[in-house]
Order: sequence, then C-alpha cells, then structure tokens
Amino acid sequence: MIVKKYIVLFVFMLSVLTFGQFDFGGGQADLKVHVSHKNIHKLNELTVVLEVNVHEGWHINSNVPKDEFLIPTTVTIDSNDVFNFSLVKFPEAHDFQFAFSENPVSVFEGKIYLGGKIQVPANVELGKHSLNISLNYQACNNEACMPPTTISEKINFEVAADSEKEVTNPDDVFSKVDLSYGSVTEEGGSLAEQLESSGLLISLLIVFVGGLALNLTPCVYPLIPITIGYFGGQSEGSTQKLFFLGLFYILGMALTYSVVGVVTSLSGALFGTLMQNPIVIIVIALIFIALALSMFGMYELKMPDKLVMQAGGAKSGVFGAFFMGLTMGIVAAPCIGPFVLGLVTYVGAKGDPFYGFIMFFTLAIGLGLPYLFLALFSGKLNSLPRAGMWMEAVKHIFGFLLFGMAFYFAAPLFPKVVNIYLIPVFMVIAGAYLLFIDKLANDIKGFRIFKSIFSVTIIVLGIYFLIPTEKKAPEWIKFSKNGYEQALSSNEVMIIDCYADWCIACKELDALTFSNDSVIAESKKFKMLKVDMTVAGSEISEYARNQFDIKGLPTVIFVGSDGKEVSRITGFVNAEEFKKIMNEVK
Repeated sequence: MIVKKYIVLFVFMLSVLTFGQFDFGGGQADLKVHVSHKNIHKLNELTVVLEVNVHEGWHINSNVPKDEFLIPTTVTIDSNDVFNFSLVKFPEAHDFQFAFSENPVSVFEGKIYLGGKIQVPANVELGKHSLNISLNYQACNNEACMPPTTISEKINFEVAADSEKEVTNPDDVFSKVDLSYGSVTEEGGSLAEQLESSGLLISLLIVFVGGLALNLTPCVYPLIPITIGYFGGQSEGSTQKLFFLGLFYILGMALTYSVVGVVTSLSGALFGTLMQNPIVIIVIALIFIALALSMFGMYELKMPDKLVMQAGGAKSGVFGAFFMGLTMGIVAAPCIGPFVLGLVTYVGAKGDPFYGFIMFFTLAIGLGLPYLFLALFSGKLNSLPRAGMWMEAVKHIFGFLLFGMAFYFAAPLFPKVVNIYLIPVFMVIAGAYLLFIDKLANDIKGFRIFKSIFSVTIIVLGIYFLIPTEKKAPEWIKFSKNGYEQALSSNEVMIIDCYADWCIACKELDALTFSNDSVIAESKKFKMLKVDMTVAGSEISEYARNQFDIKGLPTVIFVGSDGKEVSRITGFVNAEEFKKIMNEVK
C-alpha cells in the first residue's frame, strides 16, 4: 500500500512538472468578486462573494480535497495587515474519481460561489481603500493536476464615519451564499449542509425530528400548563372530539410558526422579535387573561352555535383550539436553538417562500405533536369520578396558572423594580386565595390535601423569591459602541451576551451557567459585555443585530484578542461546556 502511494505521488509530481513547461493561457478558472458596500461604517463587516467559473473539462480541489498530495482551495487578502476575513464559506463539493488517485477526491466544478466577511476594524483610517482578493487553487482533469495557481481581483470601497452614509451594492449573488455564523450539529456538519445533501423527504424527516427535540428546550415549558389548562377545561372529554381539537391546536401552532419563520428568514430579521413588540406582548397577555377568566366560569370559549349546527354539532371548540394554537406559535417563537437558527439561514439562502413554509410547517408539527397527546390527557380529566365541583376547582387552579403566564409575558413592559416582585407577589396572592378563600370541592379529602400542598408550595416559593439574595454573576458591563471599540483597539478578549427579558433560555444561562463559580473565576480574564435586546428597534439592539449577525436569543459571542469571533453559542449550555469554550479564546 505504501509503495502504491508513492507511485501515485511520483505520477502526480511528473504531471505537474510536465504541465508546468507549457503556458495554458492564465489558468483553468475565471474570478469575479462582488462586494456588498461601496461605503461602509467602522466596525461593520464587508461581505464579498467570489464568482468562480471553472473551465469545462477541469475541476479545482475543494477546501478539503481528501488527499494529502493535493493543494486545497483558499481565499486570501493580499499584502494587508488591517483587514482580515472573520468568516469564509465554501460551496458544497463533489467527490470525483481521478485516474491518478486511488480514492475519490473532493472538487469544485462549473460555476461556484464562495463568500466571506471582512471585518472593518475600529482603528482603520477613514476614506478610500482597495484590497486584492485572491483565490488560490489547483486544477485537475481526469489525467493529472496543474501546478497551484492564484488569480486575484481588486475591490474598492470607502470607510465612512457615519453609518447612515452606507451604500450597498444590491446583487443577486449575495443570496447564493449562506454567510451566517451557523451553529454546527453534533455530527460535525452544519444543518444547511445536511439538508442540501439530502432529498426533500429526508430533509423533512430531519426537520420533523428537530421539532420534536425542541420540546426539550426550556422556552417551550410554558406551553405545558397552558395546554393542560385549556383542554382540561373542555366540557366534554370524548376521545374523538379531544383528538380533533388537539389536531387543530397543533395546526394553529404550525401555521404561526411557519409564517413567522419564513418572514424572518427571508427578511433577515431577528427570529422571535414579535416578542419585542409591546403591542404583541399586550395582545398575548390579554389572551391569557381571557382564557383565565373562562376558567373561572365567566364565559365559555366555543364556536358560535349557528356554525356548530351547520357543522353538524361535531366541531364545538375547534375555533378556540385553533386560535389557541396560533397564539402558542407566537409564544414558542423565541425557542431559538441552534437547530432553528440553521433552518432560518438555510431557508433564507434558498429564497423560496413555499419551500420555507413547508420546512417550518414540518418543524412546527414536530414541535406540536406531543401537545396532541397532552390535550387528550388533559381533556380526560373531566372523565374522572365526581367531575362536578371537583372539576370547577381544578379550573380555578388552571386559571391562576394562565394569569401567571399573562404576568410573565407582560413583565418586560414594567420597570425592572416592579418586574422583580411581580411574579412572586402574584404567587403568594394566588396560593393564599386557593388555600383560604376558594372552598370548592374541599369536602373531597384527597383533592383538599392536594390543593393545600399545592397552595402552600406556591406561597413558600413566592416568599423565597421575594427574599433579597446576593446573586453570583460575572462582572457584566452594559454594552456600548464606545466600550466595544475601545476593547477592540486594546486587543482585549471579550464575551458578549445578547439577551432579552422575554427569553427564557437567557434566564436559564444567568441562573445555571453564569452563576457557576468556575465560570465567574474564568470570566475575570475577559471583558464581559451585556447587550439588552428586549426592546426592538433601539439603537443598541439594532447595532448589535447588524454588527454581530444576531438571528436569535440568547446569543453569546466569544471574541479573541485579534478582534475576531472565535466561537458563539445560540442556546443554553451548561457551565462545563461554557468554560471549555472560554479556554479556547486567546
């Protein structure tokens, strides 16, 4: 095997020497570089797309050619100490069996698009700049390979002092390259690459399983008491009707999730920004309050009797279930794990709204499927013995849960001083009401014991949350553009935490990861910046979204001493994983 390997190497070198004696007219590929901006602000990123046309009958090695004798394709900036690539993305490669190679080689062929992001640093001089972008490649045909070749093209742009003077170069080629800082799946390849290499049915299966997995993330946990509260309050518990209502519930979730996902992916907006809009927050809170009041018997949510009669009386509550699902889709939108981020960027790169709708609809069906069974279980509570006053008492408990959810989602609208005490005070009041005032079904000993334990637990937890405690956390600094620029110019290593008050996973990071003693100790080596993105459209929120390519929250960015992004996380990670990433930053 070793002898054969060196024979292959000898043939390869001979072919290079032979071809190297001839002039082939400037190479086997043509290069055209597209630049995103004519004028760009300091600290922003300049996007470039390299349009490469590989001549017919030739291939160029990919960035990972899978053969130690072959030269990989690279993209560089020539003779420059100021501007550097913060990200380079290559297209999908193809495996090709050459006569001189015993194993298939990974190559590019035909017209391909490569993309990169160039960081515009804080210390750059204002005015006009030019850079030479070079493609370094090695071309092969089915018989042999050429010597490595470099082709370059100059790009021109101006660095302006005012971000409002930015001038973009609209060009369709920028939609052909996914230049997001995508997360990597456990298998080591990006979600976009997996979907691109799979057929439609396999892609839909991957997305469906991903939707199921999202139920393990903390930001969907609020859907559990809401679902139990709604379907537990249905007046009838027949399996057929509950299944039908549950089906419309998850279809409502799927519709909202699909529309939100497609719109945000095609517009480039932050996924979950609906939860930053005060009007949307107020509407959701009012819906929860309306549902809670129905649990206390003020009215019953169902379709109008006329429509029920026209439907043969079999679809009572369908509209309510579907409307609940629409609302829950919005509640689930901030559940932005790496999987959803990858799907958002993939759909955005595709630019096909119908394809995006199918993918997100399938994702939402996977997300909502467990709630179909939860609806069946919840509705069956009515079929338990002595369902009269006992069930009314259960409805009151669910009603308080729904009131609690209303306060939770409305909390970002209140001042932080009020926000701290809002939920704990409500818990104490709700527990006291259930324990001392609500006497329904107290004659049922088992239920009375359950309600008493539940109420006392709620009261104790509420009081516990009201007790001031010294919270352990790194020394966070409120993010500002000046502070960030100074850190860059001082070559400081940074951790930038982008969060929002409505983001449950952000709070989980604060409570479980950032409070860890080892993480706090390690954080002293970093400049710790906290970006509050609770309010959409604020100057800092928009700056961070554009500067750091934020697609969802939480996003924690690790920046090295050279000003380049080393890594980022887009969801909850435990303290051990977080510290491991911290140790990689130099």
